Amino acid sequence: MSKPWPLAAQSPLQAEAPAQFDTIQAMKTQSVRLRVATWNIHKGVRGLGPRRRLEIHDMVHAVEQFDADIVCLQEVRRVNRKEAGYFTRWPDLPQADYLAPEGYEAVYRTNAHTRHGEHGNALLSRWPVINHQHEDMSDHRFEQRGLLHTEVLVQGISVHVIVVHLGLIAASRRRQLVQLSSFIEREIPKTAALVVAGDFNSSLAPVQWARTALKTRSNAKPQAYERHPTFPSRLPLVQLDHVFGRHAKAMHSQVPRGAIWARMSDHLPLIVDFEL
Repeated sequence: MSKPWPLAAQSPLQAEAPAQFDTIQAMKTQSVRLRVATWNIHKGVRGLGPRRRLEIHDMVHAVEQFDADIVCLQEVRRVNRKEAGYFTRWPDLPQADYLAPEGYEAVYRTNAHTRHGEHGNALLSRWPVINHQHEDMSDHRFEQRGLLHTEVLVQGISVHVIVVHLGLIAASRRRQLVQLSSFIEREIPKTAALVVAGDFNSSLAPVQWARTALKTRSNAKPQAYERHPTFPSRLPLVQLDHVFGRHAKAMHSQVPRGAIWARMSDHLPLIVDFEL
């Protein structure tokens, strides 16, 4: 899997070696590759009642296989006292920290408080995190939703990443997309690279929103945003999970498939490669 391309430092021998100078200049203008993955991990547990099983340990290996620069996660548990008491192998760390590959920085913010704990969105980054913030997106009292905004420094380039998990009701999602647009207008510089990723709980509306709000149609390689059903994982029929870019050209997208991926969560992960 591809990793970001290094940028060459300026050589002190440029004046004396024109050929070498041309090579160095070409390397300096070479684009930076950025791989972004999004995954609703279903709180690291599958099944109901006594048949439920712990999948968080397999997810550690799955996240490593993404080889992604940035991993956006939804339905991530910070703590759950009931499940911690039920599963003997419940991790001691919060799930975001537990899933982060070695050398990655984990950022987590809570969306929902429940009787036994709390859960929310998380971001795992191979690159330094400059800052982060959270905004409540709850549209009614029965669904607690939010967005996580993080600024990451990728080879000297500031990249803003927004992780979202929108509501189950169509009218709520429409209002949340309006709120998301307002947040971007207010908080993200117009010339900055931006990636918006997460579980939109909708197939078509997010694509239409991104074409208008992020101009994705003019900023992507043909077929980069091809349809990839992600839900339900055992027999994927619709794409509820999306990754969009602004001032970040989408080059390729993919969804891992197979029995092991279908087992871990009710959503399949989505991986998109960008060029900055």
